[in-house]
Amino acid sequence: MNSSHIFWPVLAQVFLTLVLFIVLGARKAKVVKAGKVNRQQAALDNRVWPEEVVKVSNNIANQFEVPILFYVLCVVLYSINATGIVAVVLAYMFVASRYAHAWVHVGSNYVPMRLRLFMVGCVVLLAMLGVAVWKLAA
Repeated sequence: MNSSHIFWPVLAQVFLTLVLFIVLGARKAKVVKAGKVNRQQAALDNRVWPEEVVKVSNNIANQFEVPILFYVLCVVLYSINATGIVAVVLAYMFVASRYAHAWVHVGSNYVPMRLRLFMVGCVVLLAMLGVAVWKLAA
């Protein structure tokens, strides 16, 4: 397996984040056009946005939390030549958990499901960390 394959899931995670920015812009435009929010107030206070906008905005913030650890681990795995099939599959599993988490967050926002998906991603990151530690210790 080519060691650069670890970067395909990284690009998929970046794509998710960019799509969420587009969704946020579309939802904000829809709300402003419908007259549901005052632009002047919204420029100074994010609390004036309706729930449909806040959910996407909060999810975008989430994309700059745990996924940062994913990016770092992918670079570490690449730099220590530990990007075998296990690492790549784990990376795809993490990204799948983030897509599912985003879907739930910007949709129903059912917190118990969001938490489960979040925990799946964290467990996968722990496994990726384990791969890195195993390779470094060998």
